[in-house]
Amino acid sequence: SLCPAFPAFQDLLRYQFESQGKLVRPLLVTLAAACANSHIECNTPLIVRYDSSVSSHARNLAYLVSPKQHEIAKITEMIHTASLIHDDLIDSASVRRGKTSAYKAFGHREAILGGDFILTHSSRLLAQIGDTGVIAVLSQVIEDLIHGEMMQLAPNSDDDDRRFQTYLTKTYRKTASLIANSCKAVAMLTVPTLSQRHIDNMYEFGKHLGMAFQLIDDVLDFVTDEANLGKPSGADLQMGLATGPVLFAAQRYPELNAILLRQFSLDGDTERALELVKQSDGVGQTRMLAEFHFQAAQRCLFQFRDSLSRKALLHVAANFLQRDR
Repeated sequence: SLCPAFPAFQDLLRYQFESQGKLVRPLLVTLAAACANSHIECNTPLIVRYDSSVSSHARNLAYLVSPKQHEIAKITEMIHTASLIHDDLIDSASVRRGKTSAYKAFGHREAILGGDFILTHSSRLLAQIGDTGVIAVLSQVIEDLIHGEMMQLAPNSDDDDRRFQTYLTKTYRKTASLIANSCKAVAMLTVPTLSQRHIDNMYEFGKHLGMAFQLIDDVLDFVTDEANLGKPSGADLQMGLATGPVLFAAQRYPELNAILLRQFSLDGDTERALELVKQSDGVGQTRMLAEFHFQAAQRCLFQFRDSLSRKALLHVAANFLQRDR
């Protein structure tokens, strides 16, 4: 029902939202809100209802989430969905979650407008929450997404350290910022308000979890087949993207540096890079970095009162990091 005035447009939006997968982000944000509310004596009316934007894993805890926090979970998924539509078009990716990408199915212009429409609708929902601090926090997410995409389009640096730092910054902006700032937003909406220290802890939890999530995603690009991954395996390499496993492998095999600088532009570059990654411990090192971030996320969450909500959030976060697709 996002755009009833244009039935063809509605088809595109329905097509994209029906491919939502596991609804990881709204689930995490819902549980983060429940965890934050459990930490205090919450005085605001909390909802009992839930809808399709909240995974069944969170339904037993949905009553611990306020209406405004529930809206943040929905907005989070809308921003994420819009970014996927735009990313696929920019990257010329023909498959997303095992289905034809929106721009391939409906056209370039329609996909651009569809992503834009979802973003504007999410902005309207955000404005209705009526908290300028929360609006600023989630507006930062959209700015980070754009900056991250611009970084991805830039050529690779010839300096190892700078190249790796660029990769981590891009990972934060394109993936972790949305989770971090959404978790921060729901923490800001507790009544009474959490201390600034706990709001910051919830942001740091989301940041480290988002970093770990994307690092594992980069690993899966090398170790999971297309049927499980929902996109061609090695897709990042084929697009000329240098992710953690490749960058770690380049530290052992300097031959990869020249391939990275020319962004896999010569025939055989992708195959050679894949071979060198498999010969190195790039995948294992990336997993270790993901584990480092997950441990940091856990430490942030341990600053909150022990509760069913906190246990559920840790359990769900750990499960998603152990996924194979």
